[in-house]
Amino acid sequence: MPERIYLDHAATTPLRPEAKAAMEEGFALWANPSSPHAEGRKAREMLEDARARLKASLGWEGEAIFTSGASEAAALALGHAKAGARLVSAVEHDAILQAAPEAERLPVRSDGALDMEILAEAVQRERPLVAVQQINSETGSRQDIAAIAKIVQAAGGLLLVDCAQGAGKFAVPPCDMAIVSAHKFGGPVGVGALLVRDYAMLKPSGGHERGYRRGTENLPGVLGMAAALEVCGHPYLAPEVLAPLDALAHECRQLGGTWLADRLSNPTPLINAIAMPAMSGSAQLMRFDMAGIAVSQGSACSSGTMKRSHVLAAMQVEPDVADRTIRVSTGWNTSRSEVTRFCEVWLNMARVAA
Repeated sequence: MPERIYLDHAATTPLRPEAKAAMEEGFALWANPSSPHAEGRKAREMLEDARARLKASLGWEGEAIFTSGASEAAALALGHAKAGARLVSAVEHDAILQAAPEAERLPVRSDGALDMEILAEAVQRERPLVAVQQINSETGSRQDIAAIAKIVQAAGGLLLVDCAQGAGKFAVPPCDMAIVSAHKFGGPVGVGALLVRDYAMLKPSGGHERGYRRGTENLPGVLGMAAALEVCGHPYLAPEVLAPLDALAHECRQLGGTWLADRLSNPTPLINAIAMPAMSGSAQLMRFDMAGIAVSQGSACSSGTMKRSHVLAAMQVEPDVADRTIRVSTGWNTSRSEVTRFCEVWLNMARVAA
């Protein structure tokens, strides 16, 4: 029986061997980094070394607060930032939307880009906090963070960028705070970081991480995250691995399907949303699974629900197209042969359905 093919890296990506080795080192010296004894001091030394390595790998000159993942980082930033109104884009991940349920939703255009004119109007209030995703987890659309940062900075606001899908793959963009999730680039599940330009932007909320976070630091997880970041290449995945998708995009258009990247202002190659003609996304998922290929429909946090994607709805994607859309996402260990096999199965399914 052939090995299964995993193409759902936007949900979570396999642990890199370097991260696993670093975590084993952390488990071998298990102690609370806040303890004053020799074991605790050694753990603190390793924690701070990992913090410095993480910042160096990301090119971040500010501070880094270790968290249990992107969701906690989002809650920490949106709940404790010293700012006024919370403004979030309409295509944010559920972790952002749930962390700021009362926030004003900023619309995007049909090409996935934030509407800059509306943003410029919305930030005209006392020190707003604007939250925007660097790379959309459902479509692969990349926001123009530099342009957004200029607008927010000119208004005296703060910019929070969700880099869960971008960290380790693309440079951290100019911002005041950034969210990092280890398991999106080959680190372990259950650890992440909130990058902060200055601690003064946050209200203290706990006894750890210099008083800005509650709970003992996950030392093995932090070591794994730092090690994974250090081996992330640039580009993250060789272009030739993804080359078969170009031919598939052409065939998709010819068959009457929708290659969503065609309508995006700035698509990225690691995440692709594809609508097959004449077959629902849920039916595709089951058939791909039976063929030994793991893909998804929308983000992992909402793929098990019957609700239509709020991201595609915000982009004004036709409901019928949205219902036929699946997400294919590649990662550090994806091979060209796996991508080729996916393309073959997709084409066979589409031709039969047509």
